[in-house]
Parts: sequence; C-alpha cells; structure tokens
Amino acid sequence: MAVRKRVLALLLIDGILVNFAFLLALWLRFEGAVPQHNLAAYKELAPFFTVIWLGCFLAFGLYRRMWQYASLGELLSIVYSVTVGMVLNISLTYFWMKGGSLPLPRSVFVLAWMAAVLFVGGSRFSWRLFRDSYLHNGKLRAGKPVLIVGAGDAGAAVARELCSHNHNTGRIVPVGFVDDDRSKRGLEMFGLRVLGGREDIPRLVENYGVQEIIIAIPSAPGREIREIVEICRKTPAGLKILPGMNELINGKVSVSQIREVRIEDILGREPVEVDLESIAGYLTGRTVLVTGAGGSIGSELCRQVAQFQPKALILLGHGENSIYQIHKELSGTYPELELKPVIVDVRDKVAVSRLFQLYKPGVVFHAAAHKHVPLMEYNAAEAVKNNVLGTYAVAAAASRHGAETFISVSTDKAVNPTSIMGATKRVAEMVVQQAGRYSKTRFAAVRFGNVLGSRGSVVPLFKEQIAAGGPVTVTHPDMTRYFMTIPEAVQLVIQAGALAGGGEVFVLDMGEPVKILDLAKSMILLSGFEPEEDIEIVFTGIRPGEKLYEELMTSTEGVNVTKHNRIFIAKVDKPDENKVNNLLEIVQEPYWAPGDVEVARLLQDVVPEFKTARHRTTRDPVVELKLQGDYENKTAGVAAVR
Repeated sequence: MAVRKRVLALLLIDGILVNFAFLLALWLRFEGAVPQHNLAAYKELAPFFTVIWLGCFLAFGLYRRMWQYASLGELLSIVYSVTVGMVLNISLTYFWMKGGSLPLPRSVFVLAWMAAVLFVGGSRFSWRLFRDSYLHNGKLRAGKPVLIVGAGDAGAAVARELCSHNHNTGRIVPVGFVDDDRSKRGLEMFGLRVLGGREDIPRLVENYGVQEIIIAIPSAPGREIREIVEICRKTPAGLKILPGMNELINGKVSVSQIREVRIEDILGREPVEVDLESIAGYLTGRTVLVTGAGGSIGSELCRQVAQFQPKALILLGHGENSIYQIHKELSGTYPELELKPVIVDVRDKVAVSRLFQLYKPGVVFHAAAHKHVPLMEYNAAEAVKNNVLGTYAVAAAASRHGAETFISVSTDKAVNPTSIMGATKRVAEMVVQQAGRYSKTRFAAVRFGNVLGSRGSVVPLFKEQIAAGGPVTVTHPDMTRYFMTIPEAVQLVIQAGALAGGGEVFVLDMGEPVKILDLAKSMILLSGFEPEEDIEIVFTGIRPGEKLYEELMTSTEGVNVTKHNRIFIAKVDKPDENKVNNLLEIVQEPYWAPGDVEVARLLQDVVPEFKTARHRTTRDPVVELKLQGDYENKTAGVAAVR
C-alpha cells in the first residue's frame, strides 16, 4: 500500500513537472508573450503529452528506483525516458495535424526537453543532494565518527557505501580521509575532505572525536599496513580494514565486508591467481589421493580439490581423529562426492601398495610428514622413516600403479638444512627427483615456507601466550621467516601439479620475509595491548636445528620461470642416486635403530650441505673413529648386497 501511494504521488508530481516544462518552453520562446493559438494548441495536446511521458517513465523504471541512492545510472535513465517521450510527442503532433505540420515551433520542443530533464532530474536528486550536503554535515543527525585511511578507489567506494547504506541507521558518520599522497590534501570526495597523512591520524582522532578507523588500501603491502596499524593502535579509536580485492565479490564494497584487522593483513602480498581451467583439467573426474589429509595443509588440499569435482577423494592419514574430522566436514559440504577415509601409515609399503591397487588414484598429493623442527632433533630416526621412507613408499606405489601426477609438499627448511627435519625433506625431494627420471608418472616437489595457522606454527603459540597475559616468547630478535596463508599455499601447490613435467622442485614466491619479533608485536597490538607495557616479550634463544633466516633456494641453485608468475622451478643439483639408494636400503632394515648422531651422518652423506651443531661428531677421538667405522662398514655391506 505504501509503495502504491509513493508511485501515485510521483506520477502526480511528474505530470505537473512535464507540463510546467512545456509552458516554460513556450514562455521562453515567445519572451513572455505566448500567442493564443499556440497556447490553445498546447492545451489540446497536453493530456496526450502527459500520458506519453508518464508511460515512458514507467517503462524505464523511474518509479522502481530508490532515489536516495541516485547516481549516474539514474540520471541516464531520466535522460533516456524524457528523450523517448519527446520523440513520441513530436511524432504524435506531426501526424495529428492535417498536412503534416507542427502546431508548435520546433524550438519549443527542444526547450521543453531540456526543462523536463532539469525538473524531473532535479526532483529525484534533490533528496540525495540534501542528504549528502546537509545531513552528513551532522546538522540533522549524529553518529559514530569514522576516519577512512586511503583516498583511492577503495576509499571512495567505502565512503560512498557508508554515506548511502548507513544514512538511515545514524550509526556511522565519515568525517574525512587520510592519504599519504600530498597532491590529494584538501581535495574532497562525496563532501569529505582529505585531512592529512598517516602521521596526522592521532591528531585527527582527537580533533574529530573519531571512534573508528577503516583502512581502505587493499593493494598495500603488509609492511605498510603494519605501520598504519601501529599508528592507529596508539589512539583510542577502533580499527577495521577493507579486505583485499580478491576477497570482494565482483569488486563491490559492502559494509558487511569491512572487518577486524587480521594477522594476514599485515603480512599482505599480491593475491594468488590460479588457472582454473588447467587445474580442472587434471583433477576433474580423477580419483585423488591426499596423504596427511588430517593435517593443516592436507585438510586444506582436500577442501580445495573437492571443489573441482574429482571422481573420488581418498583421505589418508595415520591419526583417526583428524581423518574423522575432515571426512565429516567434507561429507556435509560435498554430499555427492565419493570420499574414502583410510587409516594407513605411509611407511607401510604393503598397505600403501594395496591402497593403490584397490582405488587406482590418478593424482597424489603427498603432504604426510613430521614437520616439528626441535622435536625431530630428538627423534631423528623417526623423522627419516616418516619423511624419507614414507615418501619413497608412496612414490613407488604411485609409479607402479600408473598414477598420472604425484606432488610432494616440501619446505624451505630443505635448503642448506641445519635440522634433521630439513635434511629429511631435502632427501625426500631427491627421491621425487629420482622417481621423475624413470617413471611415466609426473613427479614434482613444491617447496614453500611457513603457513599461518598450521599446527606447530608460531601464530597459534603467540595467540595462546597473549590470551594468557604473556610473556610472548621469541627465540631471537633477528629471526626472520617467510609466511603464507594456508589457502594460498595450497592453491599454488595444486597449480604446480598442472605445471609438473617430471622431477621438478617448484618454489613458491613467498613475498618478503618477516621478522618474528615484528610479528609478535603486531599480534599484541591487534589484540588491543601494548608490547612490553601490557605484554612482555622474552627472548629464549635459538632452538636445536633452527636457523636465523630461511632460504627458498641455495646460492648456487637459481630458478627457471613457469607460466605462473608466483611459481618457479629451482635448478637443484642432481642427486647422487647411489647414495640415495644406499640410505633407503639402510633405513628399511627391520632392526634399524640408530642413534641421532648416526642418523645425522647418514643424512650428511646424501646432503653434504647439511650442517648441524647438535649432531656434530663427538670430541672423543676413540668414539669418533668407532662411529665412523660402524657407518662405513654398514654402508659398504648394504652396497655389496645390492
């Protein structure tokens, strides 16, 4: 009922306006002295003109629009409808009169068209102009004062959305912009001025009583966001951020998408883009096996693979609870997908081979591994068995049973390793390289750094420590790491599968390395505390096997480019096949139970760049010679058997 009344009111107003436009045109044409015959002709045609114009307005949807949000699109619809109406009116008058002549001067129609556009458009835009210039100056309403950081396209979109979307609620009042571009200072958008740069934020918060700051720079690097966050956290204002453009649907900004600042925002990098066609080409309709499917990387692999409609998805893991959880999740999300939860130890060659024989997977993502660096220092043999022998068992089964693609998830800790874990992952890469040279299966390894939120990651640890009131423990003030979110790392792993030719070691572009100390400070700030004042930061010293910084390649490797600008191929050294095979023979012995030093020696023989202080040979020359002799005898014995 209310809508009908609104439409009838607008029809009445528009009927008056279009007739007034014609009368004004006659008055202007004849300079105030309108001849009686022209006036009589108009009176005769006025009902028809009015009906035609109102019909055009209805046809062009002028009565279905919310004019408080009027923009260029609405203005064009007015111009189109008035123009079509005028053309129809001219046609009517031309054919109405005998002899095909116009009863009114042609200039009257031109002037009437201009006046109609002005009057009808003015009636629609008057409320929008009133609201933007008067209401938003705070004269008729009050609300939460908001400062927008960034006066670019994203900032303009946020301001437009806030002004149009929230004007009824009275909750949010943008007071202006902040931008470091000095050429924008003092300029206005939507009646809001650019008030200064980021260094002016504390002053502006105080002067304008700002209660909330919105960061609207989706393309800014993480370092810049981190600096802005640090400045904003020194003010009493709340802090939110516009997500990166890859998170926005069709590039359209919505108030609901403006959210709290997350740790990935301050580590920001270019959004990952993938070639969906090439990915679907090797996943859709295939049986896909994911090992370590219950882990942080493995479970995300399962989620993303499931989107490409594989024939079946095999969830392989050693821990029943984690496999149960991912199976339950995917069953609810993809009820039509055939899921196979399998509890198997990847080191069990017989069980793995039986699995391949039963399900015949065409694509394998091998994510099962021991990844905890300090823990593996004290469980070196288990690290070798799981990371090296497990990779070998799955790779051998994939080759033997005709899998098309095998992708092994590696780590930057495999580069110039200083830990048992890193050394075992480098040997696993060698196993994949070696398999790629002799198999029809396309083998490849993908090497990347730390992922945010993974098990064992520093981020969950920092969250726990902050929640407990501190202290936050950092091993060394100069410790740096590469970081990626789990979804973007997995997207690139899947993309690498489409690029694999055989035996490559792919390296992902991880962006700029981040200091762990800076990460800790940023997380404390994001939690609403002040580093060192509210939450103490304690340095605990480098743990066994850790490095101050990680590398994605050695100094001698170099890279080759691929079709994807975020994925490279490392020019890794060709592994010594004899040494790799000898190590595999040794670790497969039924009663192999070495000490940590012996394991380190085995790994150093295959990975000469492996350096570790904890497993350095003992200073006792007698024990030193005994260990050396035991190792050489065992290696020679295995070689002789082969």
